[in-house]
Amino acid sequence: MTRATAPAPAQTRIASRRPKRKRGVGRAMAWTYLIVVLAVTIFPLYWILRTALSNNKALATDPSSFLPVDFTFGAFQRVLGLATTAEAQLQGGSGASLDLGIFVRNSIIYATVWTVLVVFFSALAAYAFSRLHWRGRNLVFAVLMTALMVPGIMTLLPNFLLIKQLGLINTFAGLILPGALFSAFNIFFLRQFFLGMSSEIEEAALIDGAGRVRVLFQIILPNARGPIATLSILGFIGAWNDYFWPLLVSTSGDEVRPLTLALAVFKQSAPGTTTDWAGLMAAALVAAFPMFILFMVFGKRIVNSIGFTGIR
Repeated sequence: MTRATAPAPAQTRIASRRPKRKRGVGRAMAWTYLIVVLAVTIFPLYWILRTALSNNKALATDPSSFLPVDFTFGAFQRVLGLATTAEAQLQGGSGASLDLGIFVRNSIIYATVWTVLVVFFSALAAYAFSRLHWRGRNLVFAVLMTALMVPGIMTLLPNFLLIKQLGLINTFAGLILPGALFSAFNIFFLRQFFLGMSSEIEEAALIDGAGRVRVLFQIILPNARGPIATLSILGFIGAWNDYFWPLLVSTSGDEVRPLTLALAVFKQSAPGTTTDWAGLMAAALVAAFPMFILFMVFGKRIVNSIGFTGIR
């Protein structure tokens, strides 16, 4: 009777090492890919910071340097209005001023009011499509969702003509109203969340005599704080970075011109001289700083809310 022999210890060690070696190679490739993507993503931000900390007049002497050329905070001083015209021109600036406070105020008003309105009306529409039963509900919802397939550039001209005929050019109402009453994505996003909510508490409230409006504001919306916060953050960022629509509506004056449009005006403020690249990059960093703080504080909430609602 033959006896089964156990594999040699050396062979056992070789067989056990092979999967680990494969896993090690895969992990190294994954880390390499992540590092490359991270470097490609961060490098433009670093280059903007390097340019902003450079002397604009000295930039042309060493344009390929990875370190600030003639390190100075002069660009930030010009943007914040802390430098005189002589000091700005000495560092290669055009001498043009940028009233940052007015433009930041305009951007805050525009982004905040637009976000509040679009999220509020989207929540009302999403509740109607998810909780109320009426004839043709699914058909109307399907028609509204076709708006997701329409490029935003296609609606700019009709909206501009409407705003012009209403006499709302160079007003906050003209900036805000065209996009504040309807958002197909917001409606779809909130509807998916409302459909996943339990209806037992809502039905109990209706039996006790609560109306639909009370149910919406005291039960549905408080339980949808996460998705509403997510849409508010994303909407605020989109409105803050909007450029083309404010360019059409705020044609003259600084009363309603947002910060993104003011940066372009700052770039073109002195056509007879070289562009103040250092000042422009400093202004871009100042404009992006609130969005950076917003992402740092609420980034995890955005990711969790999108995953919870099933959006991939």
